[in-house]
Amino acid sequence: MAYKILIVDDDVLLRRSLAFNFEKCGYPANTAENAEDALAIINIDPPDLILLDIGLPGMDGLDAISEIRNSKNIPVIFLTARRSGSDQVTGLNAGADDYITKPFDFDVLLAHVKAVLRRRENPVQEPEENILQVGDLKLDFPQHKAEIGGKELELSPKEFELLTALALNADHIIGTDNLLKRVWGAEYTGDPQVLYVHIRWLRSKIEEDPDHPKRILTVRSVGYKFNSTLSE
Repeated sequence: MAYKILIVDDDVLLRRSLAFNFEKCGYPANTAENAEDALAIINIDPPDLILLDIGLPGMDGLDAISEIRNSKNIPVIFLTARRSGSDQVTGLNAGADDYITKPFDFDVLLAHVKAVLRRRENPVQEPEENILQVGDLKLDFPQHKAEIGGKELELSPKEFELLTALALNADHIIGTDNLLKRVWGAEYTGDPQVLYVHIRWLRSKIEEDPDHPKRILTVRSVGYKFNSTLSE
């Protein structure tokens, strides 16, 4: 299967260079110079992965990913000159699957693209049973739905995968590296910040007080543990 990539950047030379190199590696590539054109392309011919600059003219990449997430479940990698830690957190908070700063080596970018695509094809392994009940948490795998105390949670696909990994190992510590491999793939080489951000998102949706979590517990310098004994 040839995965299609959409490159969204206002730098015409970068767009052409990336498109050429991805095509050479067997990835059909389309390009857009702004978010508005990219959204039009996505509606007509959805790609399998989007490389998205943040600093675009008109609608920026952060607003664009919000629009994409409202209607499509397409992996997005931010490709941007914004290098600070706070910028990376903002990008991941916006829903990006990965965050790569310019300048970059194409082989490194290609490795990240392959890893994100593999994660898309091989999500967290779910049990054969359709339903998992852990305390008052209920996971419905065919429907990809989660409930706590009978109330449905609004989770992104990655949040659902992360919660699944934690719930399947309830009351057992899962190391940070292990969680990254389970949810983001064995080949993931990016910043573990992506895990910390998703844990924070998940806590905001399942904890009564996210600043003092009782369900997803941090085991300092080791990892995380899902507490199955708590019920609302």
